[in-house]
Amino acid sequence: MDNAHRTNVTNILVIGSGGAGLRAAIAAHQAGSEVVIVGKRMRKDAHTVLAAGGINAALGTVDPQDSWQQHFADTLHEGYFLSDPHTVEILTREAPQAVLELAEWGCEFDRTPDGALNQRFFGAHKYRRTCFAADYTGRAIIDTLAQKVEELRIPIREHQYVSRLLVHEGVCFGAMAFDIHSGERTVYYADAVILAAGGHNRIWRRSSSRRDENTGDGMYLALQAGCAVADMELVQFHPTGMVYPEDMAGVLVTEAVRGEGGRLFNALGERFMSRYDPQRMELSTRDRVALANYTEIIEGRGGPHGGVFLDISHREKSFILQKIPRMYRQFMETQMLDISRQAMEVAPTAHYSMGGVVVEPETHATEIQGLYAAGEVTCGVHGANRLGGNSLAEILVFGRRAGQAAARFSSGISAQLRSHSLVKAAHEELDSLIQPGDELARPLQRALRDTMWETCGVVRDETRMQQGLQRIAELEEAARSVDVRPDAEGYRDLAIALDLRGSLLAAKASLLGALARRESRGAHQRSDYPALDENLQANITERLDESGRLVVGQHPVSPVPSELAAWMQDQEELALQGRLLE
Repeated sequence: MDNAHRTNVTNILVIGSGGAGLRAAIAAHQAGSEVVIVGKRMRKDAHTVLAAGGINAALGTVDPQDSWQQHFADTLHEGYFLSDPHTVEILTREAPQAVLELAEWGCEFDRTPDGALNQRFFGAHKYRRTCFAADYTGRAIIDTLAQKVEELRIPIREHQYVSRLLVHEGVCFGAMAFDIHSGERTVYYADAVILAAGGHNRIWRRSSSRRDENTGDGMYLALQAGCAVADMELVQFHPTGMVYPEDMAGVLVTEAVRGEGGRLFNALGERFMSRYDPQRMELSTRDRVALANYTEIIEGRGGPHGGVFLDISHREKSFILQKIPRMYRQFMETQMLDISRQAMEVAPTAHYSMGGVVVEPETHATEIQGLYAAGEVTCGVHGANRLGGNSLAEILVFGRRAGQAAARFSSGISAQLRSHSLVKAAHEELDSLIQPGDELARPLQRALRDTMWETCGVVRDETRMQQGLQRIAELEEAARSVDVRPDAEGYRDLAIALDLRGSLLAAKASLLGALARRESRGAHQRSDYPALDENLQANITERLDESGRLVVGQHPVSPVPSELAAWMQDQEELALQGRLLE
């Protein structure tokens, strides 16, 4: 190859066109920077559109006694005290203004009769604080942010696959990307880069993510750039994903169904949550409900497709069509099932990456100068179990902060050093992947997803996880001879091969983290270590050494600020956690 590429020069490069990336771009632009957004998918088609149920903000519309401090306490409890308190304080303080701002920009949130933003219950919240747009909240948010980006004339480059962050002597100066259709390469030179590339939950067999998203490529880029990741083992399994037909297995059945009164039953007709959390029942924490569903299924009380039953047929059809219209259509279109008359069969599905790139709470800066990150690609907010509705708040609050910080960084530098040798190396890396081979990437992706589901799923143990690492080593070897030949359909093969590369590293990091966390806490459940270990109230960190090997460490969680300690109830919830399978 002749290393031909186009060049794009800007102040701020945003990688990822989901909610975090769009909000970051808006903030950077409003701070005076020139911004370019690149995304793998078409605009308005990021994973954010699948976040259906709602967004948290302690507005006190329905429950006036709510407060950001209570939201803070609920988030830390739900995260089993692995969340960073400072990060959570920022989130809960600033979420109300972030949501109100979005409403001012035209987001069509549901409203009360007097015109205030309506709020519904989500699991593990003390009060109703989840704002919503029926059951398509993520779609409404993306549409609103995309409209704002268009108004500000911020360019979005679609179908751009970023293969490498360009880092010279600890400073990020841009990224290499190629067009998935034409293969044309572009070197994006930037004063600062914001990574908003999503998580890694697609590497599990049942996942709420769609194909070719959340494959761990964002974590891969950060690790290769020299960043640390943390809590990669902490992946939330949403309690309710579809189980059939095959092409819909894992697709999310929003928590809004339970928030609006949905009930869970096993094949015997028992409302089984009374055995697992008799006080909160279906509105228990996501990890408890997921583990309860899993237990009912593996102990033989599941339905014909390997799930349990979620029933909202006791509600009026008009109510269902008003509050969860997308779920009604989803089941009618895929199964010809009328949820106003029949129960849905559901099972746990890999849903959210609670770990990711380590960032500084205030600015979301990484340890690489000029590189920031926001959204699901980062860690810090969610700990061992995400409070439903917090992810959409996170992308707004920290997307804005990352954008503002990147703009400040850009305005404060007098020159940006570039390395032509690094650009050349990025070209050579892509060239080396375009080759005839004995393997195809898709079957290897499937094998990896099966491996992670079987060895690092809802319940884990040392023997199976070691087997998982061995299988990953075999898949890494097979991936060296993946067939990548651009043709009339473009460079999709190259993008899939790179997704596989990112997934393999993210999977290995998840397994190594899970092996190091010898306890059961939140979404991380180990049958060989069923108790919670107070000595492991710490984040498991990982980074690449000079040989490219993942090195595992441990970092203690910061203490709760004294002025917020009074909001934290006693730790009886933790004592109750232990294991539900004991």
